Amino acid sequence: MDKINTLFLDIGNIILTNGWDTASRKEASKIFNLDYEEFSERHGYLSSLYEEGRITLNDYLDKAIFYDERNFSKADFKNFMFSQSKPIPEMIELFKHLKSKYKLKVVALNNEGLELSRYRVETFKLTELIDFFVTSCFVKMKKPDENIYKLAMDLAYVTSEESLFIDDRYFNVETAAKLGMNAFQHKDYDTTKEKLAQYGLKTGN
Repeated sequence: MDKINTLFLDIGNIILTNGWDTASRKEASKIFNLDYEEFSERHGYLSSLYEEGRITLNDYLDKAIFYDERNFSKADFKNFMFSQSKPIPEMIELFKHLKSKYKLKVVALNNEGLELSRYRVETFKLTELIDFFVTSCFVKMKKPDENIYKLAMDLAYVTSEESLFIDDRYFNVETAAKLGMNAFQHKDYDTTKEKLAQYGLKTGN
C-alpha cells in the first residue's frame, strides 16, 4: 500500500454536525409551524439545485418556505438554519493532530449549498484544518457522482492509492473505493481512530 498523504473528508457528521438535515427540517417545521410534508416535498425538488450552486439560499427559501405569507422573516429562518451547525471538537482535534504529525494534505469533499458552506467554514475556522474545499456548490456536481472524486484527486495532485476518503454515508464510501481510493465509513470517534491506525495514521508515538 502506498503511503497515505491526503485525507478527503466529508464535513457533515464528521467534523461538524449536519448543516440542514431531516432532523433540522422537522425541528424547523415545529418551531415555525410549517406543514412538514409539504415542506419536505418542496425541499426534495430544490435541495440538489441548492447544493450544486444552481440556486441561492434566497431562491431556495422563496420556493420552499416563502411561497406563502409567513409570520416570521427570512432572516429569522436563516438564523435557525445556521444555528443547527455545531462543531465536533474531538474529531477536529484528531485530524489536526494527524495532519501535523504526518504532514498530510486535508481536503473537504462535501455536498453543501454556498451560504451554509461559507457560514460553517468561517464560523468554525475550518481553514485551520482544511487546505481547500471541493464543495458541490463550487464545482456544480455532488457525491456520489464519480467525477467530483476524480476532480478532487486531480486538484490535490494525488493518486487514488495515496488518498484516504472518509464519509458517514456508505454509498459515498463505496463510490470512492470503486475509484481505487482507500476509504471507510465514519461511525464514531473510536472506530475511526482505529481505522486510521490501520492505514498507518496513528495518534500515539
